[in-house]
Amino acid sequence: MKEFIAGLPKCELHLHIEGTLEPELKFELAARNGLELPYATVEEMRAAYTFDSLSSFLTIYYEGMRVLRTEPDFYDLAMAYLRKAAEQNVRYAEIFFDPQAHTSRGVPFDVVIRGLRRALMDAHAQLGVRAQLIMCFLRDFQAEYAMATLLESLPYKEWIVGVGLDSDEKGNPPAKFAAVYERAKQEGYLLTMHCDVDQDDAIEHIRQAVEEIGVDRIDHGVNILEDQRLVEVVLARGTGLTCCPVSNGYVTDSMKAEGIRKLMDLGVRVTVNSDDPAYFAAYVQENIEALQDSLQLSREELAQLQRNAFEITWLPRHVKDAYLTEIDAYLS
Repeated sequence: MKEFIAGLPKCELHLHIEGTLEPELKFELAARNGLELPYATVEEMRAAYTFDSLSSFLTIYYEGMRVLRTEPDFYDLAMAYLRKAAEQNVRYAEIFFDPQAHTSRGVPFDVVIRGLRRALMDAHAQLGVRAQLIMCFLRDFQAEYAMATLLESLPYKEWIVGVGLDSDEKGNPPAKFAAVYERAKQEGYLLTMHCDVDQDDAIEHIRQAVEEIGVDRIDHGVNILEDQRLVEVVLARGTGLTCCPVSNGYVTDSMKAEGIRKLMDLGVRVTVNSDDPAYFAAYVQENIEALQDSLQLSREELAQLQRNAFEITWLPRHVKDAYLTEIDAYLS
């Protein structure tokens, strides 16, 4: 089954590019930029990656980003992920980036996006991996900062397919960003939003995202199973859920595999993704393997997860169909 998963054409829709910053690259960028790290070795750094909640993860996550300073840093970060994606037969990815995590410490927006964009272009030409960028707002900052970031993005909006919302959810509901999302929609951006697993007011946050904001996708969102009416709304709209089993297991009590199975059985367009693979030691291949080990999924079910992913991509219909044809050919 691992061999089957390895060869399966894949699509990744929930991947934070800053969360792909492996310790080896972190040390390399620190040296390049003349920075000291609080760890002596790669092994010591990896040993510090112990999380038992979303907030404990975010503390280490943001600390690690300070090595990202220049356009080549962001290029190298994205190319490292895209090479790994190519190795795992990821055919297409929609990649989150967090500009506020960088502009808030003095790195210009232009530096961030130009480095990422150049990597995406080179990866398509050299590796055959296609990717687009999703700009996320940090929900624990003020909505006004999110709006300012949105406005700053407009000269580059041909490089950005949509917007998302991530970071610490506690006390930061979707409704806080309603005006930002309305403006983003007016500007032509597609909409997604994190509804993290087992957070305070999880169902109310999912309801706001779906019914008030009108998102095209939900990132995480397994708690939707607690409200049958919301499940029916998502089914009626064809809204996709981008789930991340391995990271669930780090920041909650389990991978939520049974929840993902139930969503599959209900016909929800649920997908499997890696979230922050450098911190959770699992890229998309390992996430699919972990879910298959837990649920004993069939080849057809594994293929369906990838069909779901390609169906909810923000790609033209004819491009989706070409990828779906690849899956059908592989399965046959």
